Amino acid sequence: MVATVFLFYVFSIVAIASAFMVIAARNPVHSVLFLILAFVNAAGLFMLLGAEFLAMILVVVYVGAVAVLFLFVVMMLDVDFTVLRQGFLQYLPLGATIGAIVLIELVFVLGGWTLQPATVTMRAAPLAPNVTNTAALGRILYTQYVYFFQAAGFILLTAMIGSIVLTLRSRRGVKRQSIDAQNLRDRKVAVQLRKVPSRAGL
Repeated sequence: MVATVFLFYVFSIVAIASAFMVIAARNPVHSVLFLILAFVNAAGLFMLLGAEFLAMILVVVYVGAVAVLFLFVVMMLDVDFTVLRQGFLQYLPLGATIGAIVLIELVFVLGGWTLQPATVTMRAAPLAPNVTNTAALGRILYTQYVYFFQAAGFILLTAMIGSIVLTLRSRRGVKRQSIDAQNLRDRKVAVQLRKVPSRAGL
């Protein structure tokens, strides 16, 4: 119990500090690295709560894909952030006003939130001792919610096909590989025999 509490405070402090450094760091590459550190510590907190599936998804999806993609994009674009910071003071009043409005809304939402007594009796049934969190979630997804799961997969597939169709454009003068033309080639087209004179090029 003492080790669990100690790890909870360590993960929480590091996650909060790294989240602050994401917006405080001047170098965007450092910001992405601090974002990865925040994700890893959040995954540690999920592990302490017994939600190992959420921890795995957080590490694989966000750290392994999204954060690394951000890092490569920032490094490849090489954006000059000194030019972007020149208009910071110009938009500071507007940004501060929007931030204050969002903060006031959060205060009203959190202040007016109450726990209904009936929700205590509506808790989900506890898991069996020999069933992990990931196995229980898999059983629910592939039995009770299998149609919704398949529908979500078709929606993602449609979005992927749409993005490919929107970005795939035929450009003139660009050499492309034609698999059908390569398969239909014969010896007469692929091989040319030429008699080259001595000490002379083609």
